[in-house]
Amino acid sequence: MSDNDGKKTLGLRGGPRSGQVKQSFSHGRTKNVVVETKRKRVVVPKPGGAATPAQKTDGAKPSAGDPSKRPAGISDAELERRMKALAAAKARETEEAEQRAAEERAREEERERRRAEAEAKEREEREREEALKRKAEEEAKAAEAAAKAKAAAEAPPPPAADAAAAPRAAKPAAAPRKTTEREDRERQRQQKGRDDGGRRAGKLTLNQALSGGEGGRQRSLAAMKRKQERARQKAMGGAVEREKVVRTVQLPEAIVVSELANRMSERVADVVKALMQNGIMATQNQTIDQDTAELIIEEFGHRVQRVSDADVEQVIDTVEDSDADLEPRPPVITVMGHVDHGKTSLLDAIRNAKVVAGEAGGITQHIGAYQVEQGGKLLTFLDTPGHAAFTSMRARGAQVTDIVVLVVAADDAVMPQTVEAINHAKAAKVPMIVAINKIDRPDANPDKVRTDLLQHEVIVEKMSGEVQDVEVSAINGTGLEDLLEAISLQAEILELKANPNRAAQGAVIEAQLDVGRGPVATVLVQNGTLRQGDIFVVGEQWGKVRAMENDKGERVKEAGPSVPVEVLGLNGTPEAGDVLNVVETEAQAREIAEYRANAAKEKRAAAGAATTLEQLMAKAKEDENVAELPILVKADVQGSAEAIVQAMEKIGNDEVRVRVLHSGVGAITETDVGLAEASGAPVFGFNVRANASARNTANQKGVEIRYYSVIYDLVDDVKAAASGLLSAEVRENFIGYAEIREVFKVSGVGKVAGCLVTEGVARRSAGVRLLRDDVVIHEGTLKTLKRFKDEVAEVQSGQECGMAFENYDDIRQGDVIEIFTREEVERTLE
Repeated sequence: MSDNDGKKTLGLRGGPRSGQVKQSFSHGRTKNVVVETKRKRVVVPKPGGAATPAQKTDGAKPSAGDPSKRPAGISDAELERRMKALAAAKARETEEAEQRAAEERAREEERERRRAEAEAKEREEREREEALKRKAEEEAKAAEAAAKAKAAAEAPPPPAADAAAAPRAAKPAAAPRKTTEREDRERQRQQKGRDDGGRRAGKLTLNQALSGGEGGRQRSLAAMKRKQERARQKAMGGAVEREKVVRTVQLPEAIVVSELANRMSERVADVVKALMQNGIMATQNQTIDQDTAELIIEEFGHRVQRVSDADVEQVIDTVEDSDADLEPRPPVITVMGHVDHGKTSLLDAIRNAKVVAGEAGGITQHIGAYQVEQGGKLLTFLDTPGHAAFTSMRARGAQVTDIVVLVVAADDAVMPQTVEAINHAKAAKVPMIVAINKIDRPDANPDKVRTDLLQHEVIVEKMSGEVQDVEVSAINGTGLEDLLEAISLQAEILELKANPNRAAQGAVIEAQLDVGRGPVATVLVQNGTLRQGDIFVVGEQWGKVRAMENDKGERVKEAGPSVPVEVLGLNGTPEAGDVLNVVETEAQAREIAEYRANAAKEKRAAAGAATTLEQLMAKAKEDENVAELPILVKADVQGSAEAIVQAMEKIGNDEVRVRVLHSGVGAITETDVGLAEASGAPVFGFNVRANASARNTANQKGVEIRYYSVIYDLVDDVKAAASGLLSAEVRENFIGYAEIREVFKVSGVGKVAGCLVTEGVARRSAGVRLLRDDVVIHEGTLKTLKRFKDEVAEVQSGQECGMAFENYDDIRQGDVIEIFTREEVERTLE
């Protein structure tokens, strides 16, 4: 079947001449193409019509008045216009042809000129090479002649028998000339022949490879193209190579070969080759020391700038602010005092909010940060816990504060934690204001408080001192205005200022691991302005500000000096008290965080290792008669975990002590249970719960998990267990779990949770806790337990029921209700 089957060829009527042509393509494919030859249409003028072709060729202008020499139907004016257009077209064609000829001549002349220049340069290069070669040969001949003359002068005269051989020995004197001619002919032949790039030069030796001669290697296509490009640029008279850029290379104490090549902007293969030439066999992924790297950098012609690992922290802006950039900022007031002296209640009265109700046992166990407006000015308050276990947290509060408000109960006077708060304020060198609380009590004695403070070198104004003292009542609101006026007066005296137009710097007040939001840090900005999207490093962690919330839970875009915010976007949970600094790039933040983490790891390893064998033996002897109580601690926030660990370290004597195997933030996991089982230790959860897999593993392996929400309950239990003074304890038995499926609003009752009992039973007489993401949200009792419309005392597993809490209705779908009973059990120390 032919290629033109079913196809009609194009052409004019009247039988054009057609044929076929075979067309070839790549890969051996061919195709037959139908080709048609068309005849030119010739217009024959009518008799007495247009002019003949001979007339047009001769350029004769037809007579306008002679109708026999003019085409039919053409007027004189039309004929004249056509003749003018024809003449203009011919003139234009002639002009274009002359212009093309001139351009062609110019191009030809340019090519000849370039060719002549290239030949001249090549001839000059060849003449220079020949001159150098002749000079080298002449020098070699002169040296050889001098050596022969010296040898002949030193050697004894030849015997007579050898005299006949002298003329024969003198004949090969012309040999060097012949050798030179042969070498010239060989060199010319090689220049005329094809340049194969040295592919057939022979075997590749190690010396050739190290010196750059790639004798036996075949050049790549890219290398051939680069060589052709260089030859073309050389022929055109352009620069063959660009000028080398000399760089200043920052060199740390140790560096990877590939990173060194990257900083020099050199090829990795060239750096590896340079190392091999210096006797160092290293790959691109190996690390070399600073001295070796400096040698290589100097060999490549770059400059060296030595830096140490600690220099990574120099990117943090430590420039002192000028007075013109400083602006007034709100003061940071820290409320300190003994347990249950009314610190949080006093702050609540100022804020008109209820915070105490949210703390277990009515005590504060986290550092809270709040802002209060007073007289058009903002005041930032830090509410620190007063329990002895939170000494370190109070110390962090004193480090970031401007003014300390020391709360002392008028009916209790100065207590141990009051003395600690005084010492922290003195160590931080900040002014103090004494708030004598609970003056509404019948047994209140403010003068006794002032007298007791004299023992600790705190002299109030009523005792002719300089420390302001205000009598207040958090319950009745007495003296609150006087206290705020005293704070404002003290802040005016301090003249607190900061520069908001710089990179932010702040301190972490508290940090926790939130299941839904990830690591969250409460940060008090001290200088600059923290904005959403800023990249920061805080302690051993780094991150990017994904979102910020103020003390009211509102999202904010930026936070200035003395503003407390919750920051989201960290890659890990920082330590409470770490300093936050904003940097420019993620690479800088990551590098600083890695350096700090490695330094902390080395410090911990050095502190834990005994330096001598004698110390190891002494430690083993001390531990021989000491009974240890190992425990694991998991808490909801970092500050609480630290406080518990410090409290555990203080428990014990020469016979018994408590050892914390592990402490962390977040829910109790299966890994924690495995570690506890291997060490025979109980697991203490502070405001957190174990997940389902951890509970099952603990039941199978017999690991005890205890939950606490008040820190000194945990401390008291551990003390009792460690000392052996075990009284009857109230043990909680978990009898069931229920999951909230739906939440309904019932008039007269409030919110009612539609639940499914997933494990055990639900009893109305039992205690209940509300868990959200394995964290305790509420603990209390049930107001109602219904099955359909009937009030019931118990609901079995797998059944649905309705539950409502007493005085609490913040329930959501997906929350878990934990049902438990309490019983007294006699304990024995094992």
